[in-house]
This record gives sequence, C-alpha cells and structure tokens, in this order.
Amino acid sequence: MFFDAIAGAFSHDLAIDLGTANTLVYVRGKGLVCSEPSVVAVAQDASGRGEKVLAVGHEAKEMLGRTPTGIRAIRPIKDGVIADFEITEAMLRYFIHRAHSRRKLVRPRMVICVPPCITSVEKRAVRESALSAGAREVYLIEEPMAAAIGAGLDVTAPTGNMVVDIGGGTTDVAVISLSGIVTSRSIRCGGDKMDDAIINYVKRKYNILVGERSAERIKMTIATASPTGKTETMEIKGRDLVAGIPKVVVATSDEVRDALIEPIHAIVEAVLLTLEKTPPELAADIVDRGIMLVGGGSLLRDLDSVLRQETNLPILRSEDSYTAVVHGAGAALDNLPLLKNVALA
Repeated sequence: MFFDAIAGAFSHDLAIDLGTANTLVYVRGKGLVCSEPSVVAVAQDASGRGEKVLAVGHEAKEMLGRTPTGIRAIRPIKDGVIADFEITEAMLRYFIHRAHSRRKLVRPRMVICVPPCITSVEKRAVRESALSAGAREVYLIEEPMAAAIGAGLDVTAPTGNMVVDIGGGTTDVAVISLSGIVTSRSIRCGGDKMDDAIINYVKRKYNILVGERSAERIKMTIATASPTGKTETMEIKGRDLVAGIPKVVVATSDEVRDALIEPIHAIVEAVLLTLEKTPPELAADIVDRGIMLVGGGSLLRDLDSVLRQETNLPILRSEDSYTAVVHGAGAALDNLPLLKNVALA
C-alpha cells in the first residue's frame, strides 16, 4: 500500500480507449500521447513452453497476414471485449510504459472505456488485466458516456443527449441524461464487419481473396453509404481463387456500397430501436439537439446523410470523431467528481 502511494506520486494518470481496432492513450496533463492498432505479435520462446511479445501496435499490424511459422499477429480485443487475457495484459503494460517514457515502477490511476453491453465477468477481466499490467486504481466508463463528454455534451444536465459510437467491433447507441445512460443498444457490428462484408463481396463477385488491410483501405478510400454519392474507382489486388495467382481488378464505390448494405442497415436499425425505447421527454430533447455521431466507423462517407434520411432528425458529427471517446475519458480523469459520478460501479 505504501509502495503504491509512492509509485503513484511519480506516475501519470491514464485514460485508455481499449478498442477492437485501435487503442488510444490519454495522459493527464499532456493530452493524447498514443494511438496505435490493438495488435500484438508473439513468437514461441526458446524453451518452446510459452510465447514472448515481439511487437505491439503499428509494428505488429504490419505483420498481419504476413507472418512465418512460429510468429502470430493477434488482435486480443474482439467485439469490444477481451478475448485473450494474457496478450491484453502485455499490450496494456506496453502502453503504460510508453506513456511513462519506458520508466519502471509506475502505478498510475487508469480510466478504461468499455461497451455498455459488457457483462460483469468481462468487466472483471478488464479490471484485472489493468491491475496486473501495473495500474493502482481502475475506473471503467461506458464508451457512449465518454464519447458524449468528449463531444462537448453536458451529460450531467436533466436533458436528453443521443450518441451513436461506431467503433471497430461494436456500435453503441445510447440516450444520456443526469450522468447516466437511460436507454442503450449495443450491436456487434462496426468497422470490422464492414471490412468482412467487402472481403466477402469481392470474393463472390470477382473470385478474388483480399486481406483485412486491403479491405480497410478500400473502405477508407472509395466506400460510401449513400447511392447519391460521387462514384469513384480503385484497383483491388488479391489472389485469384480459381487460378491461384495474384490478380488486379477495378471496383467502384457503387459496388462497395452494395457490399456494405447489411452492416449499414444494422446500424440504422439499432438507432431506430433505441429511439423507440426513449422516454417521450427525452425524445423531445433529441428532436431539438439531434444525434451525435462519433467513432472511427462514423467517418464512412455520407453515413450521416443516410441516418438523417431514416430518422428525420439532425445528425451532428463530433469535431474529431476518432478521438472523442478517449478525450471524454481524459476529461473525466481531470474532473474526479464527474468521474466518480459516471464510472461503472
């Protein structure tokens, strides 16, 4: 206990958005210091009994789909929750040391963002991973709540704010009032499902197999959610499933939009179902204030237009959709009474 107090005095408190696709780290007093893919590369150690971490983040992502026998590139977070306890602990330890300039003997207070659908077992797994990685105190905050704070909404007021957070593994839709979530819906559909939809479409239409990174590049370059959007083209490189040799085809944004119909429909349906369950007084507030879109997946071109058309409500985008969640968690970290108010018990 005495050691924790001493080490805590020399540690920077951290807010971490532990995402399926990317992990963002906010250091109290410094701001956002790290944004890296949630990927860890591991290799068998010399004894053959265990595994050692080779790389974390950007370096490990470069290895996805390109590793030789004996090396694995792993995504330890699946659908917003921990799938591999030990690898997540190693990844958190890496980010803690990086935030403290590789210093040893640090015991920071940590705020970690989690999806609202998280179970008590999954909460305990996140908390224990953070404590094992070196945290002295762990607060969990729901991602839509952190996103609302990061987007500049007053979550403590008795008015309704609706947030749609489209991440890599999950889409979280929540109505927030008086520092709490009144109604929410979380679906296992986000940027990764969009990438999978593109991979399957290209496989069906062109008989070509493309990797995750290629699908992500297609989504970010030419994908659009609206049929009225500008049509663009892009070369797609992959392996021909019939001949087994590399092949190049040209795809259009209309084709990519057809591929994304299912995940976009799932997101729109989640928003409509949440609006159905919203109490009338808060629904009236949402008519005036609109719906706030955050998360990396919300950057899909014309997605706001599709939601506006389906809901007949104003759709707002956060100034920086990608970092809204971690900045909200950082703002809560800077304001301890607010953090204790909004953190999960």
